[in-house]
Amino acid sequence: MSKPSLKQLISTGEKIAMLTCYDASFAKLSAAAGVDILLVGDSLGMVLQGAEDTLNVTMQDMLYHTRCVAAGAPDTLIMTDMPFGSYEHSPELALANAQQLVAVGADIIKIEGGGEMVNTASYLAKNGISVCSHLGFTPQSVKQLGGYKIQGKTPDSARQILQDAVAMSTAGADMLLLEMVPATLAKQVTESVNIPTIGIGAGSDCSGQVLVLQDLLGIYNGSARKNPADYKAPRFAKNFLVETNSVQQAVIDYVQAVKNKSFPAVEHSY
Repeated sequence: MSKPSLKQLISTGEKIAMLTCYDASFAKLSAAAGVDILLVGDSLGMVLQGAEDTLNVTMQDMLYHTRCVAAGAPDTLIMTDMPFGSYEHSPELALANAQQLVAVGADIIKIEGGGEMVNTASYLAKNGISVCSHLGFTPQSVKQLGGYKIQGKTPDSARQILQDAVAMSTAGADMLLLEMVPATLAKQVTESVNIPTIGIGAGSDCSGQVLVLQDLLGIYNGSARKNPADYKAPRFAKNFLVETNSVQQAVIDYVQAVKNKSFPAVEHSY
């Protein structure tokens, strides 16, 4: 079995099911369950390392976990986050770090933000890197955004997200990830670009969906130093494991729910 290209995946017309993954065992399980794209997310800083946010995740962390996931799912598309500080300073630095991630198994590189990052996305694309642009709530900017808050609620902020999305598409990005934005805005963005959109807390009209594996299994309960009883799961999360007694079946159910458009439901959207 050969790995499909992103273009082949899109051509099926089906919703795209993406899931975060950080190791070979879950990569193998998720691939067998039909997950289309495995995201080696810098969310590992929170769900694996116990941190409050993603800001301390390093390139070495991302290289290690990308290599692990690639080993477990050699025939599945792999997207890897570029960690904080690895791409913002210059397009040249972004390219050097992106090439390292591709060398260990990443097929698509994800960067956060619009604005100046449009030039970086263009530079990466022109140098053979497949790019996903992450817009809306961008976790690496959590301190500037004042916490984990919905983005695009005001006319000005919605207009900026839409402009950034179109600019990224024009610059050569292959995919957009929209996080914690109103479903109506995500629908507008999806209809305004000629590349697929992946939603997380962005309604059901995106081209596909992504969840954090630990949210899908209902096992994440906050940072290491916080009382689990004080943790409240984000609105976009759904525990698929509670409906079955099998981790494998929970992932299969997630994939099927994305494909048949029953997830996300209204209660998972903003």
